[in-house]
Amino acid sequence: MVTAKKAPNPIDKHVGSRVRMRRMMLNMSQEKLGEALGLTFQQVQKYEKGTNRIGASRLQQISEILQVPVSFFFEGAPTPGQAAGMEEAPSPAYVSDFLATADGLALTKAFVQIKDSKLRRRIVDLVQALAEQRST
Repeated sequence: MVTAKKAPNPIDKHVGSRVRMRRMMLNMSQEKLGEALGLTFQQVQKYEKGTNRIGASRLQQISEILQVPVSFFFEGAPTPGQAAGMEEAPSPAYVSDFLATADGLALTKAFVQIKDSKLRRRIVDLVQALAEQRST
């Protein structure tokens, strides 16, 4: 009998993406994090994708290695089912998903180094104009 592969839990995916984002912010490889945890980089990869759930003691260990409180991994996490008929507010998950990518992290690091607020505003305007152009 073939069983369908179960989709990762949204909270496990979120926590994993926050682990990935923080690891990348520290310029740490999956191998180095795995080494510090006594795991293979493949296991770290599964944690980051949400494929494997991170236990409480392991999450505590990861928070110490990545130098953030455990609560960091749950910031912006999806909330379990809302009451029927209530519309869900837009999720901020797209921000953490973007920041968890190499491009998102590089863009953010470069952007915050620009001290001129008017120049930053012009860059935002440019990106918005490009996004609107692509969607038409």
